[in-house]
Amino acid sequence: MFSGLPNYCYIFLLLCLTTVSLGGDPYIHYDWTVSYIVASHLGVKQKVIGINSQFPGPILNITTNWNVVVNVKNDLDEPMLLTWNGIQQRKDSWQDGVSGTNCPIPDGWNWTYEFQVKYQIGSFFYFHSLHFQRASGGYGGITINNRNVIPLPFATPDGDITLFISDWFIKSHKELRQDIENGVGLGGSDGILFNGLGPYHYDNALVTGGVSHLTVNVEPGKIYRLRVHNVGVSTSLNFRIQNHNLLLVETEGSYTVQQNYTSLDIHVGQSYSFLVTMDQNASSDYYIIASPRFVNSSDLSKSVGVAVLHYSNSQKPASAPLPDPPNESDTYFSMSQARSVRWNVSAGAARPNPQGSFKYGEITVTDVFVLYNRPAELIEGKWRTTLNGISYLAPSTPLNLAQQFNIPGVFKLDFPNKMMNRPAKADTSIINGTYKAFVEIIFQNNDTTVQSYHLDSHTFFGITYLNFQNSRSTYNKWDGVARCTTQVFPGAWTAILVVLDNAGIWNLRAQNLDSWYLGQETYVNVVNLETPELPVPANTIYCGALSPLQK
Repeated sequence: MFSGLPNYCYIFLLLCLTTVSLGGDPYIHYDWTVSYIVASHLGVKQKVIGINSQFPGPILNITTNWNVVVNVKNDLDEPMLLTWNGIQQRKDSWQDGVSGTNCPIPDGWNWTYEFQVKYQIGSFFYFHSLHFQRASGGYGGITINNRNVIPLPFATPDGDITLFISDWFIKSHKELRQDIENGVGLGGSDGILFNGLGPYHYDNALVTGGVSHLTVNVEPGKIYRLRVHNVGVSTSLNFRIQNHNLLLVETEGSYTVQQNYTSLDIHVGQSYSFLVTMDQNASSDYYIIASPRFVNSSDLSKSVGVAVLHYSNSQKPASAPLPDPPNESDTYFSMSQARSVRWNVSAGAARPNPQGSFKYGEITVTDVFVLYNRPAELIEGKWRTTLNGISYLAPSTPLNLAQQFNIPGVFKLDFPNKMMNRPAKADTSIINGTYKAFVEIIFQNNDTTVQSYHLDSHTFFGITYLNFQNSRSTYNKWDGVARCTTQVFPGAWTAILVVLDNAGIWNLRAQNLDSWYLGQETYVNVVNLETPELPVPANTIYCGALSPLQK
């Protein structure tokens, strides 16, 4: 919106807009350039995607109900989109930044996102949604703070720290996507990063010398809020801090029942925040660890991420062996952890009423979808992944634009609610959602790895995680945590409940990039005739059948 203005003009305009908005919800403006930069995360120089030459990108630090304006200049060599993982674009899927809602931003172009974080708090992140680009970076954090009139359900921390943990490959995102198109699996990653940095040199036999690592500086006796995001490609990670407890307080916009963990499995696309008290002997540093989970590898020790927790009066580096991760073969441990994360039904969040005032267990389910996945398979000569035997085929005209301009034949509202007895196929088939329907979705994971699933612009209630489909009597109908990304263990199933209360076309996807890239996604079309979705933005990019409209 404001690219090309001199800096002093931009600052003047920003001040004017902020002043005008004092009577309503404030505006905050960002101007970002997305480009390649050179980094050596694991001791090998490679091109990564930076934002304003930063990797990870800037943190959106905002407050409930603020209006966010982000002008994005694409200086890559291919089209791109940014999506805002967990942000509820109320009646405004035009800002969602996925292939079904937006035409890509061509290289050399800029485009301005404008959205409101309406009635939201918590820890989220943004990332590139096209062409496997997240594997090369281009992600950053979103912190939505409480308004002053809504108290935190815990004492204000002494500091707020964002940590990005991710598996990392030395191959570029272009090479990785070529591999999976050719049926070559990703295999084990080359390492685990903390905030874009490699592991601390804790073992000469395992860590290359000269690799930069992350140091988190703290003061003894203080309490810090750590927001931890798994922004990786496909690997679940166990997060822990040597000799420190992790008091879980929030996940993806919901305050949780506060309980201590010595470690927590964080799956691809998930975000958690912990309170950590610096109550240990401050004579030495301590390890912060992220290690792979459920990975078929003969030597996991070479791909452990290690950062350093440094007390201000520390006298020596961290030492002793890394604290052990959970037993690699113990899926039950991770499932039990998932079930132990509960909603704090007495805490207020973005609104003054308690989170649990919405009693989801008392609402009648109106639709049930059993979504059955499978590993990649050949469909019409191409490697594809499926949900219910359908591999999503992205059309050249985004679904939103096709519906708005009545372009026939772009998509079908016929996505099946269960696995069909027919050969797998590639198709643009989406779910015909009913406005305010209360939907039960059961994810059945027939793959050999943990899969994560995300629904854009909605929160859902995770009500069970089991090794096999069982009676609904096992469902947690009282305090299942409300979030936007859930894990499904190999050979197991996860059930969620969601209210389709947001008009628009919304992406339902695998967060694991290899599964998503090969077609494991669909969209949910939610139409509200009384209060429809917002109109097409004035700055919309047109493509596909609507390319002639582009100015």
